[in-house]
Amino acid sequence: MLSTRLTNARVLTMDPDRPVARELGIWRGRIVGLDEEVAALPARRVVDLQGATVLPGFIDSHVHLAWTGLKAGTPSIAPCRSVGDVLAAVAEAAARTPEGGWTDLAGYDQRGLGRHLTAAELDGVSAGRKVFLMHDSGHGCMVNTAVLDLLPAELADGDGFLAEGAMGAARALRLPYSQQELADGIGHAARGCLAEGITGCAEAGIGGALFGHSPVELGAYQLAVEQGQLPLHVQLMVSADRLRPVAAHRDDGIPRALDLGLRTGFGGDRLSVGALKVYTDGGMMARTAALSSPYEGLDHAGQLQDDPESLADTIVDGHLAGWQLAVHAIGDRAADVALDALERAQRLRPRPDARHRIEHAGLVRPDQLDRFARLGVAAVVQPNFLRYFGEDYAAVMGGERAPWLYRGRGFLDHGITLVGSSDRPVADGSPLRAVQFMVERASASGQVIGPDEGITVEEALRAYTVAGAFACHWEDRAGSLTPGRSADLVVLGDDPTSVDVSRIGDIDVVATYVDGRETEGGAP
Repeated sequence: MLSTRLTNARVLTMDPDRPVARELGIWRGRIVGLDEEVAALPARRVVDLQGATVLPGFIDSHVHLAWTGLKAGTPSIAPCRSVGDVLAAVAEAAARTPEGGWTDLAGYDQRGLGRHLTAAELDGVSAGRKVFLMHDSGHGCMVNTAVLDLLPAELADGDGFLAEGAMGAARALRLPYSQQELADGIGHAARGCLAEGITGCAEAGIGGALFGHSPVELGAYQLAVEQGQLPLHVQLMVSADRLRPVAAHRDDGIPRALDLGLRTGFGGDRLSVGALKVYTDGGMMARTAALSSPYEGLDHAGQLQDDPESLADTIVDGHLAGWQLAVHAIGDRAADVALDALERAQRLRPRPDARHRIEHAGLVRPDQLDRFARLGVAAVVQPNFLRYFGEDYAAVMGGERAPWLYRGRGFLDHGITLVGSSDRPVADGSPLRAVQFMVERASASGQVIGPDEGITVEEALRAYTVAGAFACHWEDRAGSLTPGRSADLVVLGDDPTSVDVSRIGDIDVVATYVDGRETEGGAP
């Protein structure tokens, strides 16, 4: 007997062998058949979907669940539109902070203010408290003198804006969060994913200096599972700065590893260890993405996280230790560093199915596309970055480079696996709004950015299903509604392949199923 049979639906399976169906049967969390294969079978529950569209559950291949949940509980200055308004909000928050404590605020972005704040301005309203304003990009923060005084002199040389490693040092003064705080934040963010039809995601970096929240952060995810706060499938990327030299057998060829040799693939169906996360540069919003020529209107071209040789050594060591690599590279200079290192790694020890990934691939020159393809590297992009920040990004890239931003067609035409993701909470997490952008290439205000990079609706949906599963090594259980795979699916109020493209982002998510169970109140 089936546990559930979905009937009267338009099932878009994303399986080329059987692309469309009307009925779908579920047993023990798996899809057992379609249409005539299940129509006559008894079922404990029969759901008439009244013509609704069913797709494989979306996979968001690059998220920050803990950060998303913690940010949701942190007061934000994002509504402020002037320096005076921000300072007033800081003063109000400082007044509520115990003497000698930290005033933490989210939502800082200098672009809307026309300039960065200064530490002196924050000093004037902080009432002696330590002030930490997290930049929306995650690659910087604004602090006052009370925080600068706690940092080494070489990191505190500036007006209070700290980027990349200096930001990490300032964040470290506040860490760690408790595992319970993190588990609660993870659960909050995961329920938000479910509401958008997401049934699986890849957490993009635990335990690291930039985005880590605790030296025992993996334990927080285990706690979330034990407490029923992880209602979807999660793969954890581990920050590469957790690697350390090991005295492994010389035949293993492993120069650096996590304790006990832990690597990609460890874990179970609900929670597992994924790629090793390597940061090569910063972010475009903070103007720290590493470019091969300067930003328009600025006298610098961003920055690498370390010298290129050290970054390359980390990438190669991770490859030799058996990891899948997820290399953060937003600027084209950073992409060069990543591609050079991945090529060297594969030359030293060929691993054709390593499925290495470049996270973001924000600015990719035409000459770099062939290298992506030749190395078999997937591009994990965030379409909603251009939907919401596109005008700014296009302006700082200039007319020649703007069409290379967060490509679509260029990757696909070169045979490169194109993977969709959000980087939440940096940008809106909705896969449907991202799909709409990937087709239209239009920002929220209507500016079209790189129209030649537009792809079809079907190709965009594939980036959030089949390609996402492939990038996470989940293709045997997710990504398509094929008999034998997990019954992870989303029910939509309309068919994104049939409606006008401008309406795709507003399609209702009617229900989300994880392992064959419909989620209720955000948890299955």
